Amino acid sequence: MYKAIIRPFLFLFQPETSHHIVVCLLKIPGVSFLLGLIYNYKNPKSEKTVFGLKFPNPVGLAAGFDKDAKFFNEISNCGFGFIEVGTVTPKPQPGNDKPRLFRLKKDEALINRMGFNNDGVEVMVERLKKRKNFTVMIGGNIGKNKITSNENALNDYEYCFEKLYEYVDFFVVNVSSPNTPNLRALQEKEPLKRILNRLMEIRELRIKNSELRITKPLLLKIAPDLSNEQFDDIIEIVRETKIDGVVATNTTISRDGLSMKVSPSGVEDSLLTTIGSGGLSGKPLRKRSTEVIKYLHEKSGGSFPIIASGGIHSAEDAIEKLNAGASLVQVYTGFIYEGPGIVKEINKRITPSPFHPVGE
Repeated sequence: MYKAIIRPFLFLFQPETSHHIVVCLLKIPGVSFLLGLIYNYKNPKSEKTVFGLKFPNPVGLAAGFDKDAKFFNEISNCGFGFIEVGTVTPKPQPGNDKPRLFRLKKDEALINRMGFNNDGVEVMVERLKKRKNFTVMIGGNIGKNKITSNENALNDYEYCFEKLYEYVDFFVVNVSSPNTPNLRALQEKEPLKRILNRLMEIRELRIKNSELRITKPLLLKIAPDLSNEQFDDIIEIVRETKIDGVVATNTTISRDGLSMKVSPSGVEDSLLTTIGSGGLSGKPLRKRSTEVIKYLHEKSGGSFPIIASGGIHSAEDAIEKLNAGASLVQVYTGFIYEGPGIVKEINKRITPSPFHPVGE
């Protein structure tokens, strides 16, 4: 039904308009409940404990889909084990100029240069206070405002971390989006260690001063465009700062794998020329994302959990990521192209069974 009717209808509109339509539909009384009846695959064998959190299943919704925590309650009925909200910044900001989100239908991909458009962390907190489902884990993806210099970026991450601490189950530090000027420079060893060490200090103080002693896992989201030497640095940083894991990967600035190629004369496909810069996600990212996961897992000796994100459009893609060393998987572009059925499909395929082992 989704691919035959709903997707063709949504694809008649610009991507951001389609997204707004989906949000409005989810807010209609009964729609979310109906989605739950159709797509929510519940099986105790799907449960998985990672970095101390118990996930009802290992399939999540990646950051960027619910940037402002507007509909996490409703979309949790689609069968997700966790939902990552954000990226959120201390102050609200409009993001980059439109158009800033593009479909590459032939490649089942997206290119976005959204630029952390969001309502600000204060507004997000008020929405998270209305959380209804505490079984589905909520992750808070935090970033810095565009006007904040890299020298002062720590203040932004610290502010968001403090504000969200009581309202999310885990955190993801985003220094890998290609759409905020100079943000990726924060992936360099020293500035990154400074941010992560400070957040870990705050967490330890929170745990010490809390009677419940609840730990909020801290993860780092990385780009797929780093070199192996830089990935080695990431592994060292994870060990030194003692953060809980990595999300691999964010979108890529590469255009490899697209059906739209550079012509022999050196002139790019006209659509790519029109789109310009931005992060590529979807099927073309699948192979590279898996390579990164495999490298991190093998080089680290599996010493930290990895959440896989990038090019997951089927259960086979999810299994590929898990076999490469991921503990959990996330969908975003695949969710747009395949619909909510992809969550149920993955969960059914990766649920341990004496008759159908994972991967068969």
